[in-house]
Amino acid sequence: MQKVDEIVYLSNEDHELIVFDISDFKTEEQQYILDKSNWIHEQNVLQQEESDAIVPPINLYLSLGLLLILVALFMYHYITKKKDSYWAFSLLTLLVVFVACKSKSSTSSLKMAANDVPFLASIFGAFDKVNTRYDDTYFYIESDGIPDHEMMTGITSWQQQVPINHDYTGANAWAIPLQPELAENPLSTKDNFMKGAIAIAANGIPIFNPLNNRGEDANAIRELDQWGGHCGRADDYHYHLPPVHLQAKVGGTKPIAYALDGFPVYGETKEQLDENLGRFSSDSTYQYHAIKEYPYLIAAMKGKVALNPNTQAPENEITPQAKTKGVRPDLRPLRGAEITAFENTGLHQYRLTYKLDTLSHSINYGWDTKGNYTYEFVHPDGTSSKASYKRK
Repeated sequence: MQKVDEIVYLSNEDHELIVFDISDFKTEEQQYILDKSNWIHEQNVLQQEESDAIVPPINLYLSLGLLLILVALFMYHYITKKKDSYWAFSLLTLLVVFVACKSKSSTSSLKMAANDVPFLASIFGAFDKVNTRYDDTYFYIESDGIPDHEMMTGITSWQQQVPINHDYTGANAWAIPLQPELAENPLSTKDNFMKGAIAIAANGIPIFNPLNNRGEDANAIRELDQWGGHCGRADDYHYHLPPVHLQAKVGGTKPIAYALDGFPVYGETKEQLDENLGRFSSDSTYQYHAIKEYPYLIAAMKGKVALNPNTQAPENEITPQAKTKGVRPDLRPLRGAEITAFENTGLHQYRLTYKLDTLSHSINYGWDTKGNYTYEFVHPDGTSSKASYKRK
């Protein structure tokens, strides 16, 4: 059970969320819900393993004392040039380094607060096309891979792919860990994860590494549309930039996405960020933030992630990971083309318009409920060609 604003989330024995308005309950029931919600929030705090994470004061004082002695020995050695003082200086330096290392707090020993299921449900539930569920380990996000906003407009580096639906449901849903854990050595997105998603946006659209699979900044070379996305080889639409435009729907103070390590991704902030583009928050967890320049979001995965053993850096891939299933062969880049318009012309029907050598071309395409996909390529002279595919 959890209360978020004026909405109450209850879970049945099948782990399904049932949503109520707080006003649906009697006064005494409302008070019970409020008390229970506050208690859950208080329990969901950041805990620290004292043996590893707290610096004993005696070690701190010892380090300071040794440092003072070190400075004195250095001055004595400098003045006298004695060999014995050189060895004492060297040994004491090693001792200070050792004590300092022993005293240092290890962030990986911090126990993170678990993700709050009702809160997650409220973020992804802001979008009608997104469904969610959970078990003891993961929170699952289901979608068809097609966002509500326009797509593709503005792209000038294009591989002739267009957005189609993908079945991110059931065993192929996106999975967010309910209990994030800090990584001992966060993996940099500059050298890793150039295959697959690193996060899932609140609208159910995956977010890929800002670098494409060739290690290039996809935004800088104009592969992305006005919303920070484009299509992959399977005609799968995904973002490469943080979708800050989703704040208009979820709210400016709430996450726009969740990384696949389980930590939330927020919009821009004036708070100081660490080298991973994140910070520890007041609600006892860690959160990433978006910035305007590369690396845009998640410079390194602060949390632990499992890697697909069949992949290698830099094209290693986080697992579990939803899979795409294209219906036609992937195409080659169309040099000089610029996508000028994208329209939803009917149920599962779209028109993409692009210019090439000042001439206008368009692709009318769509699909039905039986997995049949049709593409009509309209040429500048009015002639057209068609292609049909069936998803297997």
